Amino acid sequence: MVVELHKSGKSSNEISRELGVPADMVRRWSREYSSAGEGSFAGNGKPVMTAEQREIAQLKKALKEAEIERDILKKAVGIFSKSDNKYSGS
Repeated sequence: MVVELHKSGKSSNEISRELGVPADMVRRWSREYSSAGEGSFAGNGKPVMTAEQREIAQLKKALKEAEIERDILKKAVGIFSKSDNKYSGS
């Protein structure tokens, strides 16, 4: 709403007085909206990502899970090799 008022021609100082929002916030929100459009106010700390960014995030998550599984298996092999001497530690 603030951005729409600012786009309609009201000054940031007028909006600030009417709504009790600091004038510098009005200007910042307007700049953010003009650069990112509808994706500028994602809310709840969830960034708006492009398809490539989402894919990278998913791949990073899958890699992290695979590394955790690998580490667990390494530890298990180490434990079993100590107990019955059937496995080499490498």
